[in-house]
Amino acid sequence: MYKQRGNSGALSTSMFLVTAVLLMAYFAFAAIQGDFGHFKRNQVNAEALELQTQLAQLTSQREYLENKTKRLSDKYLDLDLLDEQARKVLGMAREDEIIIR
Repeated sequence: MYKQRGNSGALSTSMFLVTAVLLMAYFAFAAIQGDFGHFKRNQVNAEALELQTQLAQLTSQREYLENKTKRLSDKYLDLDLLDEQARKVLGMAREDEIIIR
């Protein structure tokens, strides 16, 4: 009437446990090294810090250039800066200046 399972039940249980352990190992690996894992998050955070530093440098450079452009514009003319730029472009110096290269 009833069939005895014998080794079939033990084999089924062991296959279930092996599958469960393999799934847990896969998800642990994905949590650490996957596309959204711990290592990737650290890499993205480091890249974000590097880009923020680069942004700060570029912002200060842009402000410097905006100031220089403003000083050479028609509305506000800085004669000293104009004189410096003209002599630099033309390669000229006054008699009382010493040129160091």
